[in-house]
Amino acid sequence: MNTAPESNDHEGILLQQSPLLDVRAPIEFAKGAFPQASNLPLLNNEERHLVGTCYKQNGQDKAIELGHALVSGQTKTDRVEAWRAFCEQNPTAYLYCFRGGLRSKTSQQWLADAGIEICLIQGGYRALRQCLLGTLAQADSRFDYALVAGLTGCRKTGMVQTLDNGIDLEGAAYHRGSSFGAHAVAQSTQVTFEHQLGIDLLNANKQQHQILSLEDESRFIGSVDIPANIYNKMRNSPLVVIEATLEQRLQQLLEEYVINMQAEFFELHQDEDAAFDALSEYLLASMQRIRKRLGTERCDDLILKMQRALSRQKEGRGFDAHFDWLQPLLDQYYDPMYRSQLSKREGLIIFRGSFVSCKEFLDDYAKTAINR
Repeated sequence: MNTAPESNDHEGILLQQSPLLDVRAPIEFAKGAFPQASNLPLLNNEERHLVGTCYKQNGQDKAIELGHALVSGQTKTDRVEAWRAFCEQNPTAYLYCFRGGLRSKTSQQWLADAGIEICLIQGGYRALRQCLLGTLAQADSRFDYALVAGLTGCRKTGMVQTLDNGIDLEGAAYHRGSSFGAHAVAQSTQVTFEHQLGIDLLNANKQQHQILSLEDESRFIGSVDIPANIYNKMRNSPLVVIEATLEQRLQQLLEEYVINMQAEFFELHQDEDAAFDALSEYLLASMQRIRKRLGTERCDDLILKMQRALSRQKEGRGFDAHFDWLQPLLDQYYDPMYRSQLSKREGLIIFRGSFVSCKEFLDDYAKTAINR
């Protein structure tokens, strides 16, 4: 088998955000992937299972023979054509399988036979993941943190996204961290979250940041959890608290929970009625998730107000009725809970102010890190 180019510059590949051709089976890709990867498998799930069983029972040679039999004729032609089209659209792409072994080398050779050269990643998916896990393991010793805090709706995530040294944990998790934090498309897996966070930290290290600005988060963001070493350091890091009016916060929640989510569902379904039904289901399910904390009577009252607001919205009467459930949700649930949590860390607060003044403070705080 001819040898095409190979690379073991795992950190460089991840930092460059190079397109990645992942030839693992779909079931492997679904468990965890890299943000720049496209899954065009050599073996589908069933084929992989059959080849794996053959390997255990009859050894490698027979497994290879079976694999070539399963992926032959038109099946092979179709898969090579899909790879070829990907490579033509992404001429700087890299190729990998799980370990950088037989699957990626076979795919690389078949592409070479079709006149396409692509660089193989030595060690494959496992080596790329180990690179990122090493970055995560060093994140508490490599960086200091400043946490962006504040009541729900004060645009903490927006603040992190505006800062040069910001690390968007919720963006990496693809979840906004509350009972209403889901998006229209399912959340990232734990593995994929770790990969995106690791890449973000690699970039922060490349830019030589000494202090990272992170949103003040619970350990879990939806179904994923922040690596323990990072979270433990966050718990003892200084806090910058954004202060905003109730009206500003209500408007922010209306945009996040209702207006933006309806847009997400429309993009997903491409149908206004389907998008509205999905929005209604999302809002009601989100409220039900905090029923125990709210209490049955209070939860039922908020659901009734939510349903009325949705009815008015469907009738074309705008979004304002949603404030009828959003305000008590803040007053009776989110605000008391967050104030209680924040009161236990009063000694860590180093600044309070408006969104603009907090941004100025955080920018200056990061710039003067070398002198502290």
